[in-house]
Amino acid sequence: MAGRIEDYALIGDMQTAALVCRDGTADWLCLPRFDSHAVFAGLLGTEEHGFWRLGPAYGPDRRPPPADRRRYRGDSLILESEWDTPRGTVRVIDFMPPRHGDAPQLVRIVEGVSGRVPMRSALRMRFSYGRIVPWVHKVDGRTVAVAGPDSVWLDTPGDTYGQDLTTYSDFTVAPGDRIAFTMSWQPSHKEPPPLPVPETALTNTEAFWQEWTGHCTYHGPYREAVVRSLITLKALTYEPTGGIVAAPTTSLPEDIGGVRNWDYRYTWLRDAAITLSSLLRTGYREEARAWREWLLRAVAGDPENLQIMYGIAGERELGEMELDWLPGYEGSGPVRAGNGAAGQLQLDVYGETIEALHLGHMTGLARNDYASVLQLKMIRWVEENWDRPDEGLWEVRGPRRHFVHSKVMLWVAVDRTIKLIESGDADGPLERWRELRDDIHRDVCEKGYDPQRNTFTQSYGSKELDASLLLIPQMGFLPPDDKRVIGTIEAIQRELSTPDGFVLRYPTSGGEEGVDGLPGDEGAFLACSFWLADDLAMIGRVKEARELFEKLLALRNDLGLLAEEWDPRLQRQVGNFPQAFSHVPLIDTALRLSATGAWGG
Repeated sequence: MAGRIEDYALIGDMQTAALVCRDGTADWLCLPRFDSHAVFAGLLGTEEHGFWRLGPAYGPDRRPPPADRRRYRGDSLILESEWDTPRGTVRVIDFMPPRHGDAPQLVRIVEGVSGRVPMRSALRMRFSYGRIVPWVHKVDGRTVAVAGPDSVWLDTPGDTYGQDLTTYSDFTVAPGDRIAFTMSWQPSHKEPPPLPVPETALTNTEAFWQEWTGHCTYHGPYREAVVRSLITLKALTYEPTGGIVAAPTTSLPEDIGGVRNWDYRYTWLRDAAITLSSLLRTGYREEARAWREWLLRAVAGDPENLQIMYGIAGERELGEMELDWLPGYEGSGPVRAGNGAAGQLQLDVYGETIEALHLGHMTGLARNDYASVLQLKMIRWVEENWDRPDEGLWEVRGPRRHFVHSKVMLWVAVDRTIKLIESGDADGPLERWRELRDDIHRDVCEKGYDPQRNTFTQSYGSKELDASLLLIPQMGFLPPDDKRVIGTIEAIQRELSTPDGFVLRYPTSGGEEGVDGLPGDEGAFLACSFWLADDLAMIGRVKEARELFEKLLALRNDLGLLAEEWDPRLQRQVGNFPQAFSHVPLIDTALRLSATGAWGG
């Protein structure tokens, strides 16, 4: 049975990622890319769907208990798990080396610390999300599993044997012993991958992360949380193209036992744009440049057909299907691959994308003339389409509406483009677009504001609130001291907060279909809770902002990772994990609080 979502650690190589549970079980791994079929899908099913367990051999079934301690080695993505057993202490080091053109590898090094500890490796490889049992055999002393286009190779100096369609290795470690296991993926029609050199790979991987984190320009009081979030965002970047996935998983439920289960292994323009902004503000220009180039290739000069999300190499076809042989995480079905929301109209992405391009321009990112051309094309499209209803930020599967947040972000798109023209770096109809900016602003303030309650609303004519309204002052649409902004913040605190002070995205309907067209509830959306902390700091309530921020930091797991949401009833993380859309606002709020000195007494 899979562990709790927060029981998992992330390891990755900037092209895919694995999740490793506290008991030393890798329950999720897609090869060779984030969006490939899973080799280990036990996270969404049972052990029959693939896993790799490595730890002390306990009891009659020789299964390890949860590790007594675990940590990342310094500022890296190298996981160290330690068990104190009746026979001694043992450490397992898990990591995925950056590829640099090599085969993808998952490396696990067992290190004896004290005593003599019996160990077991149990590897059950299953292709196509656990549906296909491969042919496992030996080739020149190496274990290889083959099915269709895929082959997975296991290399270790220890003996291995097969039993119950699983590859085992039983051994004992003493102080100073280091026994490595390396799993490599290779297309089945190619020659075997080179023999791995695990210790060299470990040294090089640690050096890579030390060098990368050394570029971080943030040195405030929340540095540990910020750096861990930055490492997580880097791990979610597909290095060959610069695309950034929202999360490395699919179908981890927002409502355990419910149907709110989506595939997040793609590049949302919104998520990637806000990720880019956080990276730029903390010193990471190369990732920003790579994302901008990815954007230009993906959009291909065609803003009329702009999608809200693309594949990590810019693919447009992301058809959604259900994997009905997988029961889902804790019975939360269906399990989905692909995402049908790719075809939705979400007007806010124009704002987030242009805001990211604007920030790159303002922070001195090397000029790309085509980026400016694309931005102007986007605004010409916005000029003709800004007054259309859409599905909105939250990808509702109900009817289209005039969402206030969407209109605000269209205002942002026009405003930032006007600033680009005013700087002299682009040409456009300045006066006409200034009028357009004013028209959108006036439309929102007249139709999206409830004067009786002194709050903006989710959509024109509605009474519902929406946490995305918290972005109004952050985007500069209205100043923080505007009474309508303060009223909206206070209304969201009052009507969308959970008993422990976190923020829901919008009201859900319980067992009935609501605004999003789905039954069931969901947890507090962590990004929205960070937005509230940001807003509280902006309106001068910095002590309250800091207290909320530190409560949010306490929700992270022991390794500093956050899923998409927090379930206040079950007191646990829910949703895909780890989630870029949670770690980005963590960074942003830390920067704001540090700038205000809000960590004081």
